Amino acid sequence: MVEQNSKSRLTPEQYARLKAEIATPYRSLRKFIYIACGASGLIGIFIFFFKLLAGRDVDNALSNLFLQIGIVTLIGCLWRWEQSRQKRS
Repeated sequence: MVEQNSKSRLTPEQYARLKAEIATPYRSLRKFIYIACGASGLIGIFIFFFKLLAGRDVDNALSNLFLQIGIVTLIGCLWRWEQSRQKRS
């Protein structure tokens, strides 16, 4: 027969961690995606900024630079929102 109270086999720390994971699934995956997209955006900013300094394809590089800045800003806002939600929990 299966034991009814499986909570008693867990330490309080394990139980709290599992409860937090149930409340907010995939939080670590979301953080990894935020870091990866933020790093990609920063690399894009670096590349397009130096393309502008070199004077190559200025119109295209300028629009791409602003797009990369927007992406990094969005990722930063999402990261801060995730952190504030984690502190409330």
